[in-house]
Amino acid sequence: MPGQLLYQPNPPPDPSQLPESILEYSVKLDLTNVLSKEELSALKQFRRAADYIAAAMIFLKDNALVEREITPDDIKPRLLGHWGTCPGLSLVYAHINRLICKNNIDALYVVGPGHGAPGILSCLWLENSLGNFYPKYSRDREGLSQLVRAFSAPGGFPSHVNAETPGSIHEGGELGYALGVSFGAVMDKPGLVCVCVVGDGEAETGPTATAWHGYKYIDPAESGAVLPIVHVNGFKISERTIYGTMDDKEMTALFTGYGYQVRIVEDLEHIDADLAASMDWALGEIKKIQTAARSGHPIVKPRWPVLILRTPKGWSGPKELHGEYIEGSFKAHQVPLPEAKTDAHEREMLLDWLRSYGPAELFGKDGVPNDAILSLVPKDESKRLGMREEAYKTYTPLDVPEWRKYAVEKGSLQSCMKITGELVDGVSQQNPSSFRIFSPDELVSNKLDAILRHSGRNFQWDIASRANGGRVIEILSEHTCQGMLQGYTLTGRTGLFPSYEAFLGIVHTMMVQYAKFVKTANEVPWRQPMGSLNYVETSTWTRQEHNGFSHQNPSFIGAVLNLKPISARVYLPPDANCFLSTMAHCLRAKNYVNLMVGSKQPTPVWLSPEEADKHCIAGASVWKFASTDEGMSPDVVLVGIGVEMTFEVIAAAALLRKEIPALRVRVVNVTDLMILGPYGSHPHALSDEGFESLFTKNKPVIFNYHGYPVELKGLLFGRPNVDRMTIQGYREEGTTTSPFMMMILNKTSRYDVAAEAVRSAALINPRVEIDAHKTISHILHLAQKSKDYVLAHGADPADTFDIPTFD
Repeated sequence: MPGQLLYQPNPPPDPSQLPESILEYSVKLDLTNVLSKEELSALKQFRRAADYIAAAMIFLKDNALVEREITPDDIKPRLLGHWGTCPGLSLVYAHINRLICKNNIDALYVVGPGHGAPGILSCLWLENSLGNFYPKYSRDREGLSQLVRAFSAPGGFPSHVNAETPGSIHEGGELGYALGVSFGAVMDKPGLVCVCVVGDGEAETGPTATAWHGYKYIDPAESGAVLPIVHVNGFKISERTIYGTMDDKEMTALFTGYGYQVRIVEDLEHIDADLAASMDWALGEIKKIQTAARSGHPIVKPRWPVLILRTPKGWSGPKELHGEYIEGSFKAHQVPLPEAKTDAHEREMLLDWLRSYGPAELFGKDGVPNDAILSLVPKDESKRLGMREEAYKTYTPLDVPEWRKYAVEKGSLQSCMKITGELVDGVSQQNPSSFRIFSPDELVSNKLDAILRHSGRNFQWDIASRANGGRVIEILSEHTCQGMLQGYTLTGRTGLFPSYEAFLGIVHTMMVQYAKFVKTANEVPWRQPMGSLNYVETSTWTRQEHNGFSHQNPSFIGAVLNLKPISARVYLPPDANCFLSTMAHCLRAKNYVNLMVGSKQPTPVWLSPEEADKHCIAGASVWKFASTDEGMSPDVVLVGIGVEMTFEVIAAAALLRKEIPALRVRVVNVTDLMILGPYGSHPHALSDEGFESLFTKNKPVIFNYHGYPVELKGLLFGRPNVDRMTIQGYREEGTTTSPFMMMILNKTSRYDVAAEAVRSAALINPRVEIDAHKTISHILHLAQKSKDYVLAHGADPADTFDIPTFD
């Protein structure tokens, strides 16, 4: 209708309905009769058993059930592990089990406090998930002794949750990402509830702060739910946490502002009743939101539940040592009795602490947990948190369309991104519940928006896209995109992360943590393959348009190159057809970190679909059409790596053919960067014979490379006769200027490549040598004329990017 607003604001709340106090926003529950005596007893005993095992794992290498006095020889030589968070993690674990047994739900457990592995491993042992995957950790005396002895010892479990931990989909070595991973995990899994514990230290991180908005991208009709639990124990490694200094009013105001319903769990005397009632309420709210959405009447801006769990740091551990408080202080964060091996008093305290849990009551003489504890273990093994198939064996390969049907005509000018966007749209249509794009607000700018013809953005707080599903998650937080992508990938699906080149570095360490998880997962026999992490790097430094120096940074290439070779893949397809082939391959690949670098601006299509296919399979090839005598017996080899770098190499070859016909040139394009490393250094690395067939044995080689030259130098190190190689690349020279001026500033222009070719060829070809000075001078004069033109007119000469000809 004329004048109708496309985006209509949500109506403001009725002032008469607002509570008088912010505290009235927090949910109040009746705790009477929440638990039967049997349930309460089972919960308490499960927690005591888990906390006992966790503490024993940190300290003991023998005497696992403390059936005698603890001697120095019983104590491990190195005490590793983080005790402070463990009681909270096992408390939540016990209550998730109760929900599973009571409501038959499918659940995952993601823990942000990753170094709380003892609290998770102890619960996994109690439910026999450890014994299922690692028979030596059987649920009996011998299995418990093995677990206690092996924790944080060579060959045993590390002190943080990792891929060796059953049920885990999150590398616990770096804080900030658990919540984002959880939201990614439940997408397209409508029956799944992911319980995510966010430690109050982790809650201080930027990635976590933004990830609180993640539920605004969850369509409850098609996806599962995240139940966040903020574990506020007040301290990090040696200081108060911000959240630990916030009272209930402040906490309620914060999370109400985020859009959550807040329930504060802090009744320590009746903690099990408090948490049980709270989790029952939370599950009820989740079901209410989902039922409304799935019946076609979604709640506008549903307020998902969040629990604020307040317990003391290191709860149930030593109370004080040497006149200083331990429980409830930062001194409980890691090892609360650090001198237990050498100090008799601390050893006595350790014995009293461990025996306070009553291990003789919890475990029979055979070491098997008692019936009350086992009653909290789901009878259906597939429901157990450590045996959820989503965490280790649900990879769904994508049905990738034949990329050739999207191919474009050789010789035309096409945007790699725009054409690849058509393929991505086809992938989305053929995989409606196992493929998503996670984009930091740059999809249209990066010209990958073809997918929006058949799929919207999944932004539930936007009236235009609410309740319409959508394959695109677009949020201006690279960290949240990465976290969601990881959760989505590690639970069996495949995603794509397109970004401006300069800002992929924001998720450098997250990508590395993921690669560590994959590397370890590949070494764990029970974990099945998973989809690859797929990055598209575009809006590059070579074509910045209106952007300046801040948008010029190709360093993410180097970040991927530093990964283990088994994981790292870097591709720089030279044209749209090659990019299509590369994208199709990467979306089908498993267990890799794939980085694809390309241009969003129209550039020449050098290869037909058939030629592109062969070129991408080989990883590199001689481009005979741009070479002298089809590349035979060259004086110099010119190598383009990257779209614009390749264009400049071809333009240089054309210029040389015109200015100095005596110089014989071979033009090579490299699309798979990993082929360049010494043979054996990477699965794709060329043999020495293959390397020489492309680059000759001893002729000068000039690389024109999209990234930093030092990256290529490191990759080539170990190849024979590398002193004949010259590398041009990005030199941290940039500003807001024309595309070709960027080439000149960084010495990657056709003129720089051509001048270097003449210098190199003059050393071996007398016919080139005789005219070298004159030719180089003329070439550099042409470069200066281009610079002068740009400075005078604010744009490149009109014919700068005409496709070179070789008549």
